[in-house]
Amino acid sequence: MYRCRVSRSPRLSLLVAVAASALLAGCATGPATTGSTGGRGFTSPFASKKEDPSVQAAIAQSRSLRAAGQKDQAIAVLSKALARNSGSSALQAAYGRALADAGRNDEALAALAKADDPKRPDWRILNSEGAILDQLGRMDQAQKVYAQALQLAPEEPTILSNLGLSQALSKRPADAEQTLRRAVASPRATAKMRQNLALVLALQGKLGEAETLAKQDLPPKEVAENLRYWKQAATAQRSKAAAAPTKAAAAPAELNTADLGELRSN
Repeated sequence: MYRCRVSRSPRLSLLVAVAASALLAGCATGPATTGSTGGRGFTSPFASKKEDPSVQAAIAQSRSLRAAGQKDQAIAVLSKALARNSGSSALQAAYGRALADAGRNDEALAALAKADDPKRPDWRILNSEGAILDQLGRMDQAQKVYAQALQLAPEEPTILSNLGLSQALSKRPADAEQTLRRAVASPRATAKMRQNLALVLALQGKLGEAETLAKQDLPPKEVAENLRYWKQAATAQRSKAAAAPTKAAAAPAELNTADLGELRSN
């Protein structure tokens, strides 16, 4: 398994592991729903063994370009490949992911819609659509899409992880915690999923359990950075609640869409 570098954000020092069955990418390395996977021997989860080798090559090349931060070039490679293989669902899906990487979310959704085959629904495409809808602030719609994905792949941890984050964005931290616990309970749970649960626990003030989870995967320095941010967030939230006593005084700190790139299960 290939691994990405640990994010160095002072707010979200999360270990991001490649999950080949995820969203449409592997390691989340940038804002929004961005993600990139490189490395030799990587095959897109959307690319069937029956796909033209040129399709798989284009997808692999686009992933390498995205890993290098060359988002526009990745889009260009896939666009050129689509001109020759317009009927390839794998290419359409990869194209949608590349567009999402570049922040072109509406175009990404349109590309994913073309990739989706009602006769052969794919939970990975639905999972991708949900992630983009979350980034657009359409959490209610995203959660409906995740529910559809879970019907196709019950208890799939990558879907559950994204659903949990969506619930956190919807200011439903208790629901988010329960959903993320289901994701973490899977034998295929990743370090990133555990750290997402740690974040949601911390946002609710459950710092002890959050620290324990963080220590499973992160080095001491990263754990300390997370704890410092979590405590600052909790203090800020208490100050906010004290300034607005008519609102829920015990409201947890909040997650926002700017955090998604480092959190998504890809």
